[in-house]
Amino acid sequence: MRIVITGGPASEAIDQVRFITNQSTGELAVKLAQRFTDAGHEVELFLGRGAISRLETARYFQANEDLHRLLSEVSKRDRVHAVFHAAALSDFGVGQTLVSGRISETAKISSDAESIELRLVPKPKLIRGLRDLFGSAYIVGWKFELEGNPIEVVREGVHQIELSRTNACIVNGGAFGAGFGFCTQAGLVRTLATKDALADWLLEVVGTHSITGEQ
Repeated sequence: MRIVITGGPASEAIDQVRFITNQSTGELAVKLAQRFTDAGHEVELFLGRGAISRLETARYFQANEDLHRLLSEVSKRDRVHAVFHAAALSDFGVGQTLVSGRISETAKISSDAESIELRLVPKPKLIRGLRDLFGSAYIVGWKFELEGNPIEVVREGVHQIELSRTNACIVNGGAFGAGFGFCTQAGLVRTLATKDALADWLLEVVGTHSITGEQ
């Protein structure tokens, strides 16, 4: 099977030196890539440049747009069996930078600036375009939440599936509690205690989907 995996953090430039980014090590994406590779599958891994965990075979992206371009360049996308979209992408981009009250487009903002104000604007959700790129793939998104409770997080995961036309969503974070929750449109299907358990479960799920064609 052909598997596409994204992981690690995207970054948004403040100037040509400084960035806003997310806390994501890329560890889970690398673990998934290794697990599927060991099982004999063809894996294409895309990691944010800020990822701590790395693989020699990975390709790297900086911003959301870079990842979208890389995914668009995947050959024979209609033959990709599964997409695991675990990357921590930027929800907001820098729309305007004010340095000491004035709009700045300088390459490097002076460290002596009295104040820096950033106007952040929402960015398009890349996950909502994955179905257009990988029409027949089994697509799994991620939902990380710190506030709320497990029921609310699962509801958010199901909502993501409906909006993005994906097949499943992995929910985790402080709001969900320990481990990872595997959700489909039907709700929470299974809870996995560790990253290794999650990798094994996804291998089983994708293998079943490949054989039966079930969503």
